[in-house]
Amino acid sequence: MNKLNDTLETLAARQDAEFKAAKEDITFPLRGDNKYYYAAQCALFHLNVQNYGYDHVATREKILAEGVQFNKYSITLGHQYGYDLKRFNSKEEMFGFVIGYNEAINNIEQAKQSKEVA
Repeated sequence: MNKLNDTLETLAARQDAEFKAAKEDITFPLRGDNKYYYAAQCALFHLNVQNYGYDHVATREKILAEGVQFNKYSITLGHQYGYDLKRFNSKEEMFGFVIGYNEAINNIEQAKQSKEVA
């Protein structure tokens, strides 16, 4: 039983460390049961736009240099007042967009892998 408690404590510590790292780019408080999920989705979105870019202004190179920040009503390049990648009416709408974007990238990557296998 003691080993199980150690494992749970280690898992909780790792989850908190991952949350704090993902939260660095989010400028508003995350609360509730889904805060770890939303922070992980934002971190994944950041990785995806680093790999693929976003548009003609937020290119892969610019995102690698400046980063992406998640604000309550927008996702911006570099800092809170930087170029808006996208604006939203609420943070829930933003999270829906981020999750959908991540799913679309995941589907594209899976389709590429299945073509390589075939």
